[in-house]
Amino acid sequence: MSTQHATRLKLAPWALLLVAASWGLAFVIMKDSIARQSVNNFLFSRFALAVLVMLLLRPQVFKLFKKDLVIPSAFAGFFLGSGYILQTLGLERTGAAITGFITGLYVVFTPLIAAVILKARITRLTWGCVVLATIGLALLSLRGWSIGFGELLVLGSALCFGAHIISLGKWSNGRDAYAMTVIQLAMCTLLSGLASIAEGGYSAPPDWGVWATVIFTAVVCTAMAFVVQTWAQAHMTTTKVAVILTMEVVFAAIFAIIFGGERLTLQTALGGTLVVIAMYVIVIKDS
Repeated sequence: MSTQHATRLKLAPWALLLVAASWGLAFVIMKDSIARQSVNNFLFSRFALAVLVMLLLRPQVFKLFKKDLVIPSAFAGFFLGSGYILQTLGLERTGAAITGFITGLYVVFTPLIAAVILKARITRLTWGCVVLATIGLALLSLRGWSIGFGELLVLGSALCFGAHIISLGKWSNGRDAYAMTVIQLAMCTLLSGLASIAEGGYSAPPDWGVWATVIFTAVVCTAMAFVVQTWAQAHMTTTKVAVILTMEVVFAAIFAIIFGGERLTLQTALGGTLVVIAMYVIVIKDS
């Protein structure tokens, strides 16, 4: 192993931790913005700006858009875009802390999807973690005898994010991370744009406060974050990437309490704890 490669592997976990922190913060700062701009309009603004910034910074990336890169990247982008639309629609209807916890279930869904698609064997420990996470989800989400619609939307996003992780784990090795990220985000732009049209058309952010959120999430939480994740999954196992990104859940809860004015009840805290335990056990067992 070269010195340069070893250095990159040492830096990758810290870079992914910053990605997790930015995603956790995004839960809180987006909450107010999507109250003033429709969800899909916000996402279209975010993804379109991210793609534009990346193309301006590296216009030569167009030369890398070959069939072998574009097709798998587009599939990965479809899962990513669908996940973000469902997650943000859910965030609009529930709290940032709960959204963060439920989103983290992608770590549980990832091995399940791998078992179905890649024919990976599911151990008893994995099934135990699924049961534990399901109990935690119930404590987080139940409103009387029913589960809130917002929580179900976020759960769907977790499934999509799990599929996205599997896609990158399968296709990112040997391909340019920057070019793959541009294609993925372009697909996200297309999906959110179509969703905006279905809602009656696109409208720009209404004020500078929303624009500031769009710019931060586009540049930091989208362009930079997914370049790092795509690159990392070519150099690290999916399990190691997932265990670091679960810190998004922790950051989301912390920022929601500090900046979002949310309060965690005993039931929510217990549910979140069970989900986090399930996530860590299911990923650490293979690390």
